[in-house]
Amino acid sequence: MAICGIQLRGAATLPEKGSRLNTESDPCVPAGEAFLQITPRGFVQRGMAVNVYSTSVTIENLSRHDMLAWVNDSLHLSYTKVEQLCSGAAYCQFMDMLFPGCVLLKKVKFQARLEHEFIHNFKVLQAAFKRMSVDKIIPVEKLVKGKFQDNFEFVQWFKKFFDANYDGKEYDPLSARQGHDVAPPPNQGEQIFHKPKKPYGSTGTRPWPGTGAGGGDGDAQITELNQQLMDLKLTVDGLEKERDFYFSKLRDIELICQEHESDKSPLLSKIIHILYATEDGFAAPEDEKIDGQPHEDQEEY
Repeated sequence: MAICGIQLRGAATLPEKGSRLNTESDPCVPAGEAFLQITPRGFVQRGMAVNVYSTSVTIENLSRHDMLAWVNDSLHLSYTKVEQLCSGAAYCQFMDMLFPGCVLLKKVKFQARLEHEFIHNFKVLQAAFKRMSVDKIIPVEKLVKGKFQDNFEFVQWFKKFFDANYDGKEYDPLSARQGHDVAPPPNQGEQIFHKPKKPYGSTGTRPWPGTGAGGGDGDAQITELNQQLMDLKLTVDGLEKERDFYFSKLRDIELICQEHESDKSPLLSKIIHILYATEDGFAAPEDEKIDGQPHEDQEEY
């Protein structure tokens, strides 16, 4: 029995599901695809993923609770909301489960809590998709915002993709990520830099401290206000980190433009014009020597 030019000796039975066949000498296998893989349903694929296409008819109607239970049970996680999948870390580890070696888990930020860290993880996922010839386009800009509908639709598709490719082999998620805990990211919809909270000075029915009927109500209000103050402080800290991250990017672009300023390139001139453009009411800051400040290392994918 031959498959794509490879003679399988013995009876006309396929190899065990999940096994791989050496095809280095097979002229019909493209370079870089040196094996065939037998899928759980008996199909032969060239070491690449089985692509799926989700529609309202083809996908199972699993609830959000069923989806969360599947994610948590499979990867030993403790997510409480679908929106927390916006970090991308879970998808990266699922790809490692399906196709061992297609993802470098050491590149995955399992403790991601900021949007630029989520984007980093989805870039790792995109690289894995490309490596395994997965046709799905990842709507990164939507997913990282942490909205329920976008993340629920994507995890629905991914569940179908997982079922089509999983061969049932055992997988230890804790060992694979070297014991790193996957901290559920904060609920993005509640963060001030995506969905501002109601101003505290706005009118409402909530009484202020001192106007309640009893001292217990006043203590509860003080506790709540302290919690709001703490939330704001954490939000400001996150915004400052995000600001510094993007500022370092702009500074790197500025340095590159300055290095090639003698080239008289129209494109560079436009970039410099955008970098130095100001809005009404904002004064251009004085040039500061920040070359000594550490910039975040950028990883290749």
